[in-house]
Amino acid sequence: MQHNNSVTEFILLGLTQNPMRQKMVFVIFFIFYVGTMVGNLLIIVTIKYSPTLGSPMYFFLFYLSLTDFCFSTSIAPRLLVDSLSAKKIITYNECMTQVFSLHLFGCMEIFVLIFMAADRYVAICKPLHYPTIMRQQVCTILIILAWIGSFIHSIAQIILALRLPFCGPNLIDHYCCDLQPLLKLACMDTYRINLLLVSNSGALCSSSFVILIISYIVILHSLRNHSAEGRKKALSTCTSHIIVVILSFVPCIFIYTRPPTTFPMDKMVTVFYTIGTPFLNPLIYTLRNAEVKNAMRKLWHIKITSESKR
Repeated sequence: MQHNNSVTEFILLGLTQNPMRQKMVFVIFFIFYVGTMVGNLLIIVTIKYSPTLGSPMYFFLFYLSLTDFCFSTSIAPRLLVDSLSAKKIITYNECMTQVFSLHLFGCMEIFVLIFMAADRYVAICKPLHYPTIMRQQVCTILIILAWIGSFIHSIAQIILALRLPFCGPNLIDHYCCDLQPLLKLACMDTYRINLLLVSNSGALCSSSFVILIISYIVILHSLRNHSAEGRKKALSTCTSHIIVVILSFVPCIFIYTRPPTTFPMDKMVTVFYTIGTPFLNPLIYTLRNAEVKNAMRKLWHIKITSESKR
């Protein structure tokens, strides 16, 4: 991995250099990380063991929560440890691994959100064909294809990262390793690589966002023909999905679809979609979804009752 490099480790500057603020960062993001883990695990366990949540929508929600769990874990623990460390050193290999995992789980989340939109489109616009189109085998194949596509995307990103020669400064003005901050340290003209980055990650984020927004516009337009009760239920579900799409894609588009420049707000924007979105997703899907809330109550009531009888 260290081909054409004299740099074997990097120093992350983190979110702040102020010792007091670093402690505040630790406390705030520890709460966020624990909340992310508990919230997503709660959804994963509830969907896994609840017989009432067997529809394709919850099948995809299961994988969204699993992806958020892994995505946050690839970033947050390192941020927490570094916030208590005087010198935030990350080896070259660890840095490349973080680049790979960041894009693997980030891309997987994009695919799952697209599948969730497709599921809502078929359920609302083609209800008679829904059992045939969104059968279990189809959903499973889609998830397998999503993992394969995410892996290919991550391999493309890591190939770009491995092509960067580092021979001088090793200070990364960020709290995690990603291609954008690494481009600033490379001992070469990074214009072409940045174009490849924009055409890969940038195009993926932008095109997926446009597809999702158009699909939800079509879905909302078709709700005119539904009953008031059906409209209310569909609107509640679609609103949750639209909120998650906006929270996930807008920061991603801001980071990956521009020339090779960095802005002071980049780190905070990255915090929003690497730490904030995985934390908010469980809240959005549970607080706005009566079926999930009821399933959680029943499941945990049964578990507590069975434990007390023992």
